[in-house]
Amino acid sequence: MIIEIGSEKGGVGKSTVTTNLAVCLATMGYTVAVVDGDKQRSSSQWGVDREEAGHRPRIFIVEKLGNLVETLRELDTKYDVVLVDVAGNDSKEMRTAMAVAHVLLVITQTSNFDLDTLRTVNSLADQARDFNPGLRVLGMLNRVSTNAFESESSDARGYLSDFPEIEPLDSVLYERKAYRDVVGEGLSVVEYKNPKAAKEIRALAKELGFEQKVGA
Repeated sequence: MIIEIGSEKGGVGKSTVTTNLAVCLATMGYTVAVVDGDKQRSSSQWGVDREEAGHRPRIFIVEKLGNLVETLRELDTKYDVVLVDVAGNDSKEMRTAMAVAHVLLVITQTSNFDLDTLRTVNSLADQARDFNPGLRVLGMLNRVSTNAFESESSDARGYLSDFPEIEPLDSVLYERKAYRDVVGEGLSVVEYKNPKAAKEIRALAKELGFEQKVGA
């Protein structure tokens, strides 16, 4: 399965989702590859840090810019899951990945600046389905306030419902220091000391359709 993690805006946490989901799926028994299609190389640098620290499971990461179609097709034959981290803009990497992806996971924060970019993503998804009709487009909120009385997430879900091409997920990632703490160590929150963050990533994996493999 090819899962593209994208957005029309930078800084929404695409690499955070990519790297944490990669380790979560690997610990569940899936073979996982990450394609870093963003020239900022956030996922790639995380992978270097992880390898140098000797953490297991190892995550295979390849850097590729430009047309990603053939790279993704080849990796899809070798790995259970291919996660694609693309830049936060309408790029060649984003469009070509959408041509072959099974899932486009759209990451957004709850601010109006972030939500307003969904209009462009909705349009791109509509165009992509002309040549990839099976593409499933999912929307997920990231960095939601942990304040018990916050209302931004429910407002944002209402906004998401205005875009028919994007299916909102129940899974939400909250603003937690743990997501920042693990980056420099090449870790994920499922290997860390914050059970709430780990639970969020596992819930996302489950909602995407992944279950623990027997014997893993």
